Amino acid sequence: MQKIIAANFKANHTQTSTKKYLQELDNRLLNMPLSKNSHRVYVFPQVANLCANDFTSLKIGTQNAYPAYNGAFTGEITLEALEEFGITTILIGHSERRNILNETQAFCAEKFAFFAQKGFEIIYCVGEDLSVRQKGGQKEDLEALKDFIQTQFEGIDTGYEKLIIAYEPIWAIGTGITATIEQIRQTHQAIKSIAPAPLLYGGSVNAENSSQILSLKEVDGVLVGRASLDVESFYQIIQNSYKENK
Repeated sequence: MQKIIAANFKANHTQTSTKKYLQELDNRLLNMPLSKNSHRVYVFPQVANLCANDFTSLKIGTQNAYPAYNGAFTGEITLEALEEFGITTILIGHSERRNILNETQAFCAEKFAFFAQKGFEIIYCVGEDLSVRQKGGQKEDLEALKDFIQTQFEGIDTGYEKLIIAYEPIWAIGTGITATIEQIRQTHQAIKSIAPAPLLYGGSVNAENSSQILSLKEVDGVLVGRASLDVESFYQIIQNSYKENK
């Protein structure tokens, strides 16, 4: 099975540095043996740095969009602008949008329904904070965690054919703390019992730990934040995905 490797730049890079990064990465992937058969690569620049989705070996996605074709939605990007770029991939439900920008589950479901109806690939993010993770005994913890994550699928069509799920424990995002291999394995097994879509792991993924994470049969790829900002680091993660998929 192809591994899915996605870079989320968040609010980093400029138009100039993003363009340079994408051109360099695309060129490197073109020269990578069997690259097209071993992985799928996505890059999510910040909205101000979106560009035409016309690269050979990677796809550009948007970190966010408002569920409308156009209209009076100050500060947002809508379908009309994404169409001009040829962008048909979107992140929905990221914890930073849920927790910092107060996006509700109902709004995540509204965005999901709109962009699914438009045929977008959707990387849908779920994950728990530390208080949910630290609730009690191991079996009880996993059941409580599964129950919590189930609430993040309310209103979401888990059978949507272009759905990719990303599990990101909030306590591991940008902290340098990565969930243990057993935590990742168990949580991914629980999520796969809820939804059958490809499932990525995100949360302080880097070039050093990605091989071990990608070696898990429950992990279909990774969503990379900070470690994706440097093209050399992100390319190493892609190389690791190729090695694990041989």
